[in-house]
Amino acid sequence: MKTPLLAFNDKGIYCAAADVYLDPWRPVEKAIISHGHADHARWGHKKYITHVTNVPIIKHRIGDIEVSGKEWNETFTINNVKFSFHPAGHIIGSSQIRVEHKGEVWVFTGDYKTEDDGVAVPYEPVKCDTFITECTFGLPAFKWTPQEQVMKDINNWWMENQADGRTSILFGYTLGKAQRLLKHLDTSIGKIFTHGAVENMTEVLRPMMDFPETTRITRDVKKEEIKGHMVIAPPSAHGSPWIRKMVPYVTASASGWMTFRGARRRRAIDRGFVLSDHCDWQGLLTSIKETGCEKIICTHGYTDIFSRYLREQGYDARTEETQYEGETGQLESNNEKDSE
Repeated sequence: MKTPLLAFNDKGIYCAAADVYLDPWRPVEKAIISHGHADHARWGHKKYITHVTNVPIIKHRIGDIEVSGKEWNETFTINNVKFSFHPAGHIIGSSQIRVEHKGEVWVFTGDYKTEDDGVAVPYEPVKCDTFITECTFGLPAFKWTPQEQVMKDINNWWMENQADGRTSILFGYTLGKAQRLLKHLDTSIGKIFTHGAVENMTEVLRPMMDFPETTRITRDVKKEEIKGHMVIAPPSAHGSPWIRKMVPYVTASASGWMTFRGARRRRAIDRGFVLSDHCDWQGLLTSIKETGCEKIICTHGYTDIFSRYLREQGYDARTEETQYEGETGQLESNNEKDSE
C-alpha cells in the first residue's frame, strides 16, 4: 500500500518523505506553521518555518524561537519535497501549505475564509489532488452577511449607545478579529480604547497594516474619558473586574456563532454580530470545487456532517482527528482565546 504524502499521527500532520510536520500539536524537530493562533502555532518545536508576516506574530506569542520566513508562492525544498505558502485569508499571515512530491499535490488549509476582509491577504484557491480542509462552520445554516453591512450595523450600534450615554464594549479575539474590527470602525463617531492584550497584539501588527489610533486602557485612564466611546476587548474580559471601569456599558460579540441566538444568551452578551474569520457553508463548497481535488480530509468543525455531504456529491471525503479547535474553544494564550 502506498504511503500517503501526508499522514495524521499523535503529533500532527506528518510528511514522512521530508521528515517534517504541519501545524503539529506536540513538540517536533521541524514544523511548518500555517498561522499564529495558539492551536496551530505551539511552543516547543526545534525549528519553525512560516510566512514572513507570521514570524513577528509567533515570536510575540511563543517567545524566542528559531524561525525562518518564506514569501507567498516561494518554493522551498526539503528532501526533494516541494513546499510553498499561499494566502488563506483567515487572519494576517495565515497560509495554506502546498506540498508536492513525485507529481502528487496536497494542500493543507489550516484555517481559511474566502471573503476579503481588507486586513488579511485574500484567499487564493490552489489546485491539488488532496485538500485538507477545516469545516468549523460546515452546516447550511451558516451563511455570512457581507462584511460591509455587518460593520455598518456595528457602527450604528456604537452611535446609538453613544446617544444613550453608554460605552460600547465589543469582544473579539486578540489576533485577527480585533484588528479586523479596528480597521473598519468609524472613528468619526468617537475614540477607540483597547484592552492590554488587544493593544499588545495590534502593536506587533501595526508595521504591516494601517490601523486607526487606539488608547490602551490603564489604571491612569479615567472612566469619564471612556464614556460613549468604543472598547475592543478579548472575550475573557467579559465578567472580569476590569470591565467595571466601563459602567454604564453595552456589550456585543463579533463571531460566527452569533448566528444562533442561544450562543449570545449563553455568553450573556447584549448584542451579537455575525462576523467570522472562517468560511461559511458556501465558502467551503466553492473553495473545494475550485481546487479541482478528488480527495478531501476534514479536520475540525462539523467534520462528520460535512464529509458525509461531500461523499453524497461524489467526492472521496473522510475525517481525521486533530487538536485544532476552530471557533469552539481555542487554546488559551495569554489568558484569552484566539479565534472566531
